[in-house]
Amino acid sequence: MSNGSLASFLFGESRPNWNSRSQIALGVSEGLFYLHECSSQIVHCDIKPQNILLDDSFTARISNFGLAELLRTDQTPTTTESGEQEGM
Repeated sequence: MSNGSLASFLFGESRPNWNSRSQIALGVSEGLFYLHECSSQIVHCDIKPQNILLDDSFTARISNFGLAELLRTDQTPTTTESGEQEGM
């Protein structure tokens, strides 16, 4: 994406203002809501600033679905275990 990752945006030389940060957070939450509410529910399992990309208008885009899992009918989002392993 043209504006890189959220990590480079947040921790780079020019710090974003709180309005920009809140708009990005809202975009991430809307993306996660969509993934959790679509017909085949998806649990990302690795949300972190490095996996949020920013487009031309600084709209947040969730990326890196390598650890993502489809939620089975007998699961809830809180019973799914995954994420980054320690030491990686």
